[in-house]
Amino acid sequence: MVDRDFGFSLWLDFVERDFLKNEFSKLIDRGAINGATSNPAIFATAITTSSAYKEQLEGLKGSTAKAKYEAVAIEDIKLAARKLRTLYESGNDGYISIEVDPFLSNDTQGTLDEARRLFREIGESNVMIKIPATDAGYGAMGKLIQEGISVNATLVFSPEQAQKCLDAMSRAMVEYELVGGGRVEAVISVFVSRFDRLLDSELEKHGISKATLGIMNAAKIYNLVQANPTRAIKILFASTGVKGDELAPEYYIKELYATHSINTAPLRTIEAYIVSNPSREAKLPISNQKINAYFAKIAQAGIDMDGVYERLMQEGLEAFEIAFRDMLGAIE
Repeated sequence: MVDRDFGFSLWLDFVERDFLKNEFSKLIDRGAINGATSNPAIFATAITTSSAYKEQLEGLKGSTAKAKYEAVAIEDIKLAARKLRTLYESGNDGYISIEVDPFLSNDTQGTLDEARRLFREIGESNVMIKIPATDAGYGAMGKLIQEGISVNATLVFSPEQAQKCLDAMSRAMVEYELVGGGRVEAVISVFVSRFDRLLDSELEKHGISKATLGIMNAAKIYNLVQANPTRAIKILFASTGVKGDELAPEYYIKELYATHSINTAPLRTIEAYIVSNPSREAKLPISNQKINAYFAKIAQAGIDMDGVYERLMQEGLEAFEIAFRDMLGAIE
């Protein structure tokens, strides 16, 4: 559950038209969530598997596949934003995120043009535009914040990426405030479980516990974000669902429970967390000394973290591109 007094937020990593019209409000009303996120893969699954979009898509015959997708996505995001509006107005997060076309990840101007257009067409202030943390993305993040558009930096794997996001966001927020700007916020979405799925079996050979690398990497980035004085920037722990039965579904939520943080997770993960009767014991911060000692062991095991960061980033971008392309092909 959300704990506003402590500073812990739960966002739902899922959208689907019928769900948003019904169960979504119940989760909000019971305090289970105070925000939501989406990505190209989530929309691809929703649009290609749910009958809720059939009528709207039929009315869009003759439009390009991307125009159809945007019409559907904009309606869903509007619906979610309006249901989250009361939370937003009370300062209790209340954001929903939508990502720009993943094929624009290396195009700053293309990203800006699409982000501005989506934000304008949705017409809800509690929308965050998701921008991948690439060299092209950092500039786009700063410009959007200067224009009063909240940003979700996504596909963050390394501390270096997080620092570049922080630098761009912090500068932009100062500049926006100097010209009398109003409320604008940002999150840095750090992916977690993908590290463990990639390296658990290798690390276990070296006596390093499974399901710890993602946590320790996230803890390192959490310390970076917490050291930044701009409180309108939060860390968001993403990719927190588990695969298989070795870990409890809510494992990554419990292990990353921390003040001034957000955890976004699939519906099943959030439900498991709620029924697990969580202790509300803060697990972060972890001291930099302990984190550095852990990564020294990782290096001794022959793991090149820079290579791991690059691989996971490329795999993440490719996965979103594939999902986006397949979805467009399915609705063309």
